[in-house]
Amino acid sequence: MSKFSAILALVFLQGCAQKPYYGDLTYLGKLPSKLSEVSGIATFDQSRAWVLEDNGNKDIIYAINLEGKLVKEFKVKHAKNNDWEDLAKDKKGNLYIGDFGNNDNDRKNLTIYKLPNPNQEKGSSIPAEKIEFYYPQQKEFPPSKKELLFDAEAFFHWNDHLYIFTKDRSRPYLGKTLVYKVPDKKGTYEARLIGTLNLCNEQHHCSVTGADISKDGKTLALLGYGYLYLIRDFELEHLSFAKISRTYLKHETQMESICFLDDSTLLIADEQSQTKGRNLYSYKLD
Repeated sequence: MSKFSAILALVFLQGCAQKPYYGDLTYLGKLPSKLSEVSGIATFDQSRAWVLEDNGNKDIIYAINLEGKLVKEFKVKHAKNNDWEDLAKDKKGNLYIGDFGNNDNDRKNLTIYKLPNPNQEKGSSIPAEKIEFYYPQQKEFPPSKKELLFDAEAFFHWNDHLYIFTKDRSRPYLGKTLVYKVPDKKGTYEARLIGTLNLCNEQHHCSVTGADISKDGKTLALLGYGYLYLIRDFELEHLSFAKISRTYLKHETQMESICFLDDSTLLIADEQSQTKGRNLYSYKLD
């Protein structure tokens, strides 16, 4: 190979080795291979986050640092991962697991597990209490295709209650998110419908896959694949009337996890999908 040809080859290889593009997200790190299906994230401080995986994975919660490295894990006692879809936390330090994934809309064992603060637990396991609930609007299991509105992948905690955002699987797609409320104490409850949101009519982008509320209670963040929905100036009991802003993140992967690191910074994680994802990102609000 001539010297000129070698230089051309080097230039070509350098062009092919450009850094991955993450749009408006800031890449923080690659999650370990054992966490390829992270579906929920929550954090109590700015040094680590807790994550979990969804259906088919272990009954374990994992702590990662803000570079995505695994630093701790707990087996959750008295709990089963039917379809864990999100994590939430309260100001008292409790952590909540949303076992309410319901792709086929046929589950009758919807559960939220309440755990003590995992940052303060020792050993290799952590206890859990059960909060069981049902949707009173669901009459059939499963309902008709046009009423497949009872899957859920997102929730947060505020003032002694948990707020659940359903994921629309209706056919044809309605773009409807139901917002339910249940108490945060052990027991069995009828979830109370407090509102309906219509984010848009594109199923891939408008189905809610994660949610959180800022620590000051002034901002709600909802996640879709590649899109962020922010709600401000709202009343939780009247979310149907809230104004929603939509932001394209310029990076479309299977994003299913979001939480506030502080009142103006979000952490986002995505699942592994072929050669993309399994990353931890941050996003700064305006």
